[in-house]
Amino acid sequence: MSKKKFRIHILGLPHTKTTLDFTACAYTMKAWKFCKMMKGRGHTIFHYGHEESCPEADENVSVLSAAEYDAVYGDHDYKSNFFKFDRNDDAYQTFYKNAIAEIEKRKQPGDIILPFWGNGVRPICDAHPDLITIEPGIGYAGGHWANFKIFESYAIYHAYCGLEAVGECKQSNYEIVIPNYFDLDEFEYSPFKDDYFLFVGRVYDGKGLNIAIQVTEAIGAKLKVAGQVADYYADEQYVWPSHVEFVGYADLEKRKKLMKHATASFLASQYVEPFGGVQIENLLSGTPTITTDWGAFTENNIEGVTGYRCRTFEDFVRAARNCQEGKIKPIDCRKHGEKFSLENVAPMYEDFFEKVSDIYTGRGWYEIHDPSLYTEEYLASQDKNPDGTPMVKKNRT
Repeated sequence: MSKKKFRIHILGLPHTKTTLDFTACAYTMKAWKFCKMMKGRGHTIFHYGHEESCPEADENVSVLSAAEYDAVYGDHDYKSNFFKFDRNDDAYQTFYKNAIAEIEKRKQPGDIILPFWGNGVRPICDAHPDLITIEPGIGYAGGHWANFKIFESYAIYHAYCGLEAVGECKQSNYEIVIPNYFDLDEFEYSPFKDDYFLFVGRVYDGKGLNIAIQVTEAIGAKLKVAGQVADYYADEQYVWPSHVEFVGYADLEKRKKLMKHATASFLASQYVEPFGGVQIENLLSGTPTITTDWGAFTENNIEGVTGYRCRTFEDFVRAARNCQEGKIKPIDCRKHGEKFSLENVAPMYEDFFEKVSDIYTGRGWYEIHDPSLYTEEYLASQDKNPDGTPMVKKNRT
């Protein structure tokens, strides 16, 4: 556990509440889990959000009332349809104004501010340039602006760097990859599986739902689908195929039951998936995952161990058959999923926070934390900067 304790300001999302009712919003859940993860390790956590938000924090600061939220979003059923939001609406503008004011009352030098909604809450960060802004859990395609960035996977980090980064010496030592993190208490492991496959997520073909439907039809298997509907699936005239059961929005308890009993889960995303948290949730339930062969799945879905990565239709069919035959062991899925536990990921954040704070309280990249690694001669030379000029020592916290 980190010896240094940080004061961290967590920004919720204006169009959600930081509660377990919003499990479908990955960014809301990152904020929820982060609060628990870091408060449990002795860091001071301030959360800013809807008045009904209730993550584990030293202080939950209300910056948007229920009435103000309902006036904009009260008539929107997010459990049936994808989230509605607009940075220019009254809810967002009220959230911005109040969060800026409330942070001003609480901030201290060296505090960290984390915008889990990225550019969506940037005005709040811009209003406090004296705080250390770190973009955490980056899994979105654009709007990156902070000097310090944490990406969810090397897939999204390399996509951010782009091809122009190849051969160019412009990478930053303060852009890092730290994976998403999960509360093991929210999932139940089971080695016993029922005779259905599963799809959980936004209900549209961008997530590969059409592939899951076609593959299960080809092998005569059942498919259960859970999530917020979009595209033509939301059309009242759409009729689900006979082998498919649409079970609606999956709250925490429904998700837990669906995942632990599924033969396998399809995550055939047709875009470069920045992380794919549902994949890890399935693994924690002991359920194999059948994914595409790009994005973060190439890092997190171990071929033949936690599931299969596929490119052709027959790849998917073969993977599904293998899962029916029990060729993937549930315990192997669970063990791999546990690598992403709160306890395992928290030290990665602490280490990065310390490195970033060294820029302000120490010697930055050259800061020494473990003198035993260096020769006595080198340590003696550290009264000088690497270029030989006298070092101006700063107070270290």
